[in-house]
Amino acid sequence: MISIKNIVIALGVLALMPALASAAEAYDGTLFKGVAAIGAGLAVVGGGFGIGLVGKGAVEAIARQPEAGGAIGQNMIIAAALIEGVTLFAIVVGLLTLFIK
Repeated sequence: MISIKNIVIALGVLALMPALASAAEAYDGTLFKGVAAIGAGLAVVGGGFGIGLVGKGAVEAIARQPEAGGAIGQNMIIAAALIEGVTLFAIVVGLLTLFIK
């Protein structure tokens, strides 16, 4: 479900895009390097949040059905590994953008 908070955040980011683009032109792209560093940090936060939600869901599911604990644990590990892989990819892209001229 889309909340009002998410809509406000999305509109705020969209409203800042022209300002970011004009500032980047004025400063020869250094602003984009700062945004890349912030993006790499946000990727870490998002990955940690996602893995936390996967773990929370798995623990709740095992608490409801202890006999399915093995299958739930395996699926949790696979999901956490996929989230971690995407997070690592986002960090690498952010850092490459940061350090490549």
